[in-house]
Amino acid sequence: ARSPGITHVAVIHCETTTCIINPIEEIGEVVQSSGAAYIVDAMSSFGAIPVDLAAAHIDYLISSANKCIEGVPGFGFVLSRRSRLLEAKGRARTLSLDLYAQWAGLEADGQFRFTPPTHVLLAFRQALLELEAEGGPAGRLERYRANHAVLMRGMAELGMEAYLLPEDQSPIITTFRYPKSLRFSFEELYQQLSQHGFVIYPGKLTAEPCFRIGTIGRLSPADIEALLKAMKRVLETMDVASNANTTV
Repeated sequence: ARSPGITHVAVIHCETTTCIINPIEEIGEVVQSSGAAYIVDAMSSFGAIPVDLAAAHIDYLISSANKCIEGVPGFGFVLSRRSRLLEAKGRARTLSLDLYAQWAGLEADGQFRFTPPTHVLLAFRQALLELEAEGGPAGRLERYRANHAVLMRGMAELGMEAYLLPEDQSPIITTFRYPKSLRFSFEELYQQLSQHGFVIYPGKLTAEPCFRIGTIGRLSPADIEALLKAMKRVLETMDVASNANTTV
């Protein structure tokens, strides 16, 4: 309302720095009423978190072969409203990222405009078959939620505080604040967990020291339990876990 003339609005569905799930349907209502094109980055959510393109008024949804679909990285794809795609003809500012030209080429001869990532496409097909066998996105989300529930329970028992409130938290990845204990070192935590066979993410928030743990991919609650056991051992070596209840 304060900025008339906006032509496109983009939102990230699951924002993995904070791990928040953004309300794409509510935002879509506002964008649709303005007449702007609505672009949803669903890189980290598509394949598990429910998305209703019509209800959310999505014009372009962008995702990836990996993440919740559990293929391997190597290409992205777009689900587009046909009318918006036709409007994009001739507007691309780059040759390789011309979405309309790529679609037109596939429609004409079934070929990619450049060398296709053949192995990644084959892995993607297999990943889609496995997604279907798991019960589709609903079945996959159930497993991810189970992973997340185990993680949240175990981290709370270790005295770790989640960055987000539960109602804003995704089951995809979770951000945890550093313990306030002066004995805590993320570098040491990272290195020791790696020696136990687990790799976690450093945080990327501007003002809040955090780290992140993902719960998607070919993981089960048993894997998360194993991570928690390793986390407990490492925190004990830093003399942090025994003081968790008083230092967090």
